[in-house]
Amino acid sequence: MRFSTIVAALLPVGAAFAQTTHTVKVGANGGLTYEPSSITAANGDTIQFQFLSKNHTVTQSTFAAPCSNVTDATGLVTGVDSGYLPVAAGATEFPVWSITVNNASTPLWFYCRQGKHCQAGMVFAVNPTADKTFDAFKAAAAKSDAVDGSKQSSTGGAAASGASGTGAGASGTGSASGAAGTAAGATPSPSAAANNNGAGAVQFGASALFMTLAGLSAGLLL
Repeated sequence: MRFSTIVAALLPVGAAFAQTTHTVKVGANGGLTYEPSSITAANGDTIQFQFLSKNHTVTQSTFAAPCSNVTDATGLVTGVDSGYLPVAAGATEFPVWSITVNNASTPLWFYCRQGKHCQAGMVFAVNPTADKTFDAFKAAAAKSDAVDGSKQSSTGGAAASGASGTGAGASGTGSASGAAGTAAGATPSPSAAANNNGAGAVQFGASALFMTLAGLSAGLLL
């Protein structure tokens, strides 16, 4: 089993020793899961997502709208997003995408944009709190009517209404190495390059774009 990854951020030498890398398995055993589904991370920690099956994303959302993209007041998407990273049956190489936690005092919320995976419980949290728990986030996701990151209706979800919010505290990068080929970079959320919420965009190559579009058009292994 091989994983291919790119370092998410370059830290000062002194800070590197304090950094922890948290590994999260995406779609382990063919399930609609992130394992673990919630972690506690410190500033500078890296979260490495290992895509193991089917065709999933790791997409930033908000506690208020678990299955919707993070957007600004104009509707532009500002949250980090791995993009669709399909894994062929029998693959021996797997995509890896990483984010760096920039603000550990703010919870971070993520979901899979594929179909109704979010509503089925494919959600993930970093540093949830007593007031905003992972269980409440997952319960709200189950009631969401958002599709592929669309804005949630006023009646969808249980945590709160609305899809806009701040996605502070994460920047991401990665590589899409798999049976179909190797592509440098991970797909960012649209318009993430000009945000001010701490979620940095990552450029991607033509091969990564091809893999993402293939996942969108074919809906591989839903």
